Amino acid sequence: MNEAADILGLAQQAHRAHDWAEAAARFNAVEDERLTADDLAAYADSLWWLGRVEDNLRLEAAAFEAFVSDSRSADAAWAALRLGIFHMGRGDVPGGMGWIGRAGRLLKELPECPAHGLLIQVTEVEPRLQAGQPAAAVDAARRMQDLGNRFTERWLVLLGLNCEGRALIRAGQVIDGLALLDEAMIAAPGSGLAPFMTGTLYCHTIAACHEVGDLHRMTRWTDLTERWLSTLAAVGVFGGLCAVHRAQLHLLHGSWKEAERSAQKVVADVAMRVDYVAEAWYVIGETRRLRSDPTAAQAYGEAHTRGRDPQPGRALLQLSGGDAAGAATAVLTAVTAVGDDPLRRAPLCAAAVEIALAAGRLDDARAAASELAETATTYATSGLEAMAAAARGAVLLAEGGAQEALPVLRDACRRWHELGAAYDAARTCALLARTYRALGDEVSAAAETEQAEAGFARLGATPPSPTPPDGLSRRECEVLTLVADGRSNREIGESLFISDRTVARHLTNIFHKIGVTSRTQAARYAIDHGLGVTR
Repeated sequence: MNEAADILGLAQQAHRAHDWAEAAARFNAVEDERLTADDLAAYADSLWWLGRVEDNLRLEAAAFEAFVSDSRSADAAWAALRLGIFHMGRGDVPGGMGWIGRAGRLLKELPECPAHGLLIQVTEVEPRLQAGQPAAAVDAARRMQDLGNRFTERWLVLLGLNCEGRALIRAGQVIDGLALLDEAMIAAPGSGLAPFMTGTLYCHTIAACHEVGDLHRMTRWTDLTERWLSTLAAVGVFGGLCAVHRAQLHLLHGSWKEAERSAQKVVADVAMRVDYVAEAWYVIGETRRLRSDPTAAQAYGEAHTRGRDPQPGRALLQLSGGDAAGAATAVLTAVTAVGDDPLRRAPLCAAAVEIALAAGRLDDARAAASELAETATTYATSGLEAMAAAARGAVLLAEGGAQEALPVLRDACRRWHELGAAYDAARTCALLARTYRALGDEVSAAAETEQAEAGFARLGATPPSPTPPDGLSRRECEVLTLVADGRSNREIGESLFISDRTVARHLTNIFHKIGVTSRTQAARYAIDHGLGVTR
């Protein structure tokens, strides 16, 4: 008996020291009947950090039953909330809601305690944020902070600050919201928080920065989280969550092999969070699309299977395959599907501009660029402002306004360089080259072309096809190029495998869009806009 007590004491000591592997091994050596409710909870926690999902859920449920048997309702509710969060994270919504409901019934019969604060987050803050009700989420988050202050629970105060910050961002009060996120992040390391709460704060903050396009903050807090994780004996799900965010940053910076490597690690290691596995598959799809890897479609499919909308990546893949019209329909459908949330619509709008211009749908491109500009004005973060500037510049150029497009595209290029967004910077350089050429500045055009080509070469990326000017479709550009080459309608039809009548219809549309009345004028336009001869 003394030996068993010694082993149990060592297990408890190891858990308090966050040596989860040692704690789990010691608890495993003790007979089940000797484990108290607290021991079961500590054993379950140790297994969670070691990534043993099924064992964690089994022991967490056993701890819940033991707390109920001991008439410790508040502790039982805490165990039920953890079970609810864990089940929801792995995609088991009915199981998660069931456990959260049990926690709510237990807490309803008790005086207010810290567990009520976690219940508020799970049942009020997060659902209100998802439903687009940030004001209600702010109120709930402040109640969490009030509870934390009354019970001197620092973790609850900081979690409430984080929730309020995220809600304020959603409400468009970005400066105030980010300030609260920063305050909670700065305070967390020295506040004696349990590792689970520290990790929760870090991951919520990084995800919020990514969503709002504050890429400098995202980088800063991802670096901090990685340093914190390096101090732990085991990292649980947080290692995978941080790896997803690092993969997103690698994707932005053009480190595509590293992005896929980080994302693949999440797919292999983070069974507890289906949403993060889905995001990892989306990142893999993006890296493969940008490298013209034919398995990109499969990766988007894996993300979709796990509940992640595969757009706009799938539509951009469709565009690269030559189906501009289908891609335009797909991305506009995706914009409609996400509803009124401007942050969820923003990346879709950015893609919609590129796709609509390629499809010759200038009005759609204008509308998407205008919405993106409004979102960037509201939230005023580095990523959104760069996206909006690039989109506006591309539309101005397509409208034939090279003079107006030039300063806008130069600003976009500067912003992308500051963010280290190598692919986006190269794409913008390519647009600048077309802009300079339209203005007759061949020297500057050549310099920007060289920059763009060098950027794409470093990345191993296939340069995107130039966006057609003046709302022309890609097919119309092909016809116009052949007109500039001196081909007759019959010769154009033979080259493109279309009828003479179809060629004539294309020419009527082309003349109308570019404002000319003869083939000679059309040929001059083609040469001026870089649609050179084929021979």
